[in-house]
Amino acid sequence: MASPAATVKSAQRSKSKAPVFLWEAKTRAGEVKKGEMEATDPKAVEARLVSLGLSPTKVKKKGLLDANLSLPGSVSGKDILIFTRQFATMIDAGLPLVQCLDILGSQTENAAFRKVIFAIKGRVEAGSTFSDALKDHPKVFDELFIQLCAAGEVGGILDTILNRLAQYREKSEKLKRKVKGAMTYPTIVILVAIGVTALLLLKVTPTFEKMFADFGSSLPGPTQVVVDLSRWLQSYIIHLLLGIGAFVVACILFYRNSRGREIFDKVILHMPIIGEIIRKVAVARFTRTLGTMISSGVPILDALDVTAKTAGNRTIEHGIQYVRTKISEGKNIAGPLADTKVFPSMVVQMIGVGEATGAMDQMLNKIADFYDDEVDTAVAGLTALIEPILMVFLGGVVGGFLIAMYLPIFSIAGAIK
Repeated sequence: MASPAATVKSAQRSKSKAPVFLWEAKTRAGEVKKGEMEATDPKAVEARLVSLGLSPTKVKKKGLLDANLSLPGSVSGKDILIFTRQFATMIDAGLPLVQCLDILGSQTENAAFRKVIFAIKGRVEAGSTFSDALKDHPKVFDELFIQLCAAGEVGGILDTILNRLAQYREKSEKLKRKVKGAMTYPTIVILVAIGVTALLLLKVTPTFEKMFADFGSSLPGPTQVVVDLSRWLQSYIIHLLLGIGAFVVACILFYRNSRGREIFDKVILHMPIIGEIIRKVAVARFTRTLGTMISSGVPILDALDVTAKTAGNRTIEHGIQYVRTKISEGKNIAGPLADTKVFPSMVVQMIGVGEATGAMDQMLNKIADFYDDEVDTAVAGLTALIEPILMVFLGGVVGGFLIAMYLPIFSIAGAIK
């Protein structure tokens, strides 16, 4: 049987031209693992699996029917989270870095992410540090991830750093899901209302209009308004759709422009209800990111620079960069934070206390936990406020249409009596 080193060299020589094999294997604990691997033949795959401490049970060459397993795609936040958590567990258990990457790459179902992991593994095998290898993939691993891993490698606490990163990403993903969940329901209801209204005006109203024309009498005001609106929509539906499309494209281009993004981010922070939620989300993200970086040994100026880039709002980003500049001039953090007028006074005061007592990382994490709960409460309140408004709106649209359509019938019935 070939040695693991020989197998690795063989795989490196073959590169992407080697055939791909699907494999199944069991760990020492009996857990079944699946994946795919490039190799010259099935025996090479089995040798590699044995060197990784796995017992191969099935190895077969990948065919056309299995092509859907390796379709290219994007790497999601969930993929990064799972990778980070598993990586931290393996490092903590004492497995070598290259072996961890090999196992994680082999069992990752996302083909795009698998390719990234094996590329990082190749760089590490060639003598690069793990954090430097991560820099080759900025679309997958953000600067926060890279900086923390670099600090972990320097301090010899990569497993601790990865655990902190996993906790950070879990809470960040949870916060993101809350906000998305709050916006999903009203968006669906509004789209349904628009669809129902368009269906009534384009399909149902013309039928009633033909029936009303046979009556020979003038229509009531509400009915005439609905009929006129239906005629207009039928005549200009293409123009309306083109106008909406042009407006959406203009908004996207405006948002992508640096100045436009700044205006949008500033306006959204001052919007009623929504602006307050966005601000709380930003505070939670800022404190969570800064607390994680400081507790991991990253210098405060570097931590603020990364935190600013991951703020998600240009107004808040400029505020954090202003704080960073003032700290580099020798000032403390609380004063410049208050000057930005972006962060609530309670946050500024708590950070000031944390700075004075030398426990700023703990204070930042406490603030983040508090604002996570605040976002929960605000999102629940927003949902409770939006639901009845949307129901009344949808009911008013459908009910108003029915009343307008049946008014002429009621009028005729009254005249017959």
